[in-house]
Amino acid sequence: MIDHVTMTATDLERSGGFYDSALAPLGFRRVVEYVDPEDEDEAGVEAIGYADGQAPASVWLVSGPAPTHNVHVAFRAMDAAAVDRFYAEALQNGGQPSQAPRRWEIYRPGYYGALVADPDGNLIEALISGPQSTSS
Repeated sequence: MIDHVTMTATDLERSGGFYDSALAPLGFRRVVEYVDPEDEDEAGVEAIGYADGQAPASVWLVSGPAPTHNVHVAFRAMDAAAVDRFYAEALQNGGQPSQAPRRWEIYRPGYYGALVADPDGNLIEALISGPQSTSS
């Protein structure tokens, strides 16, 4: 079982805004921010953690000069409307379109998903699969 995923962002404030908005329809929220009190050269937040429900943070963004590129992280959504909201929020907050929300039966029966690139080029996906999936 995967405990957490960490991605490095070149502009943590911009990426934090993207993830705040894009992950909200999927039930994730920002639950923690860390500042390194011993790092006198840097000011501000250096890490942001996101969690689903009451769980501990499982998605982390950290600040750094060498961003993570081409990571693909997929999140399960409650329904097709949540996938649609994820896609709209992501695009309104700095994401770039990769795959608009639609059914993708070639992946598995009932699969409905959307894919966007975050501000550093990582691919973030929201999906549902199974008989409850419908196109919106």
